[in-house]
This record gives sequence, structure tokens and C-alpha cells, in this order.
Amino acid sequence: MKQDNFVRNAIIIFVAFILSLFIINAVVGPLYNVWEQSQTGRAELARAESNRQIAVLEAQAKLDSATLQAKAEVERAKGAASANKILGESLKGNSEYLQYLYIQNLENSDNSKEKTVIYVPTERGIPIPITESQRLKQN
Repeated sequence: MKQDNFVRNAIIIFVAFILSLFIINAVVGPLYNVWEQSQTGRAELARAESNRQIAVLEAQAKLDSATLQAKAEVERAKGAASANKILGESLKGNSEYLQYLYIQNLENSDNSKEKTVIYVPTERGIPIPITESQRLKQN
């Protein structure tokens, strides 16, 4: 009889344990699913916010880069304008020097032996060199 009571008690405990597992699963399972979805949503939201911040920082970096490049271009243009002004001022009234540079350039060019230069007098008496090598070769 003791053994029958022991087996019966063991079966009752086993059935109670299985029923409690089903009840716990029925109650805790949906709660766990809700909690898991909540955590997944929070993770996705954090990822989206991070991606947005990255996009904003990349756009800001591009804007800063473009602004600095524009400033550098303005400074280069100011330097070129200043250099051109200095050159222009220094060449005023130096037509002989400019003619000398032109003749030197003609003599130092790659095919200087094939060129013919014709000097045409102007109203001020300053001859203007004109290269006619191509036209003369065709005639």
C-alpha cells in the first residue's frame, strides 16, 4: 500500500508539474513575446537614430569641405589677380621688351627653322611680327 501511495503521489506530482509548465508557458510566453518585440523595436529605433546622425554628420562634413574649398579658390583668385596686376603694371611702356620676348619665343620654338616672320609697320612706327609660315608653304 505504501508503494501504491508512493506511485500515486509521484504521478500526481508529475502531472502537476506538466500542468504547471503548460500554465506558465501560456501566461509567460505571450508576455515574453511582447517584451521581445519591445526590445527589438527599441534596437531598430536606436539603429535608425544612429543612421540619421551619421547622415547628418556626413552632410555637415561635405558642407564644411565645400565652404573651405570655395574660400581657398577665392584666395587663389585674389593671388592670381594681384600677380596679373603687378605684371600688367610692370609691362606698361615696355613694348620693346615684349617684342624681345616674342622673338625669343619664336627662336626657341620646336620648329623655329620652318617659320617665317613678317614685320608690318603700324601707325606708331612699331613693327608687329606676324608668322606666315603655314600660308607661305601652301603657296
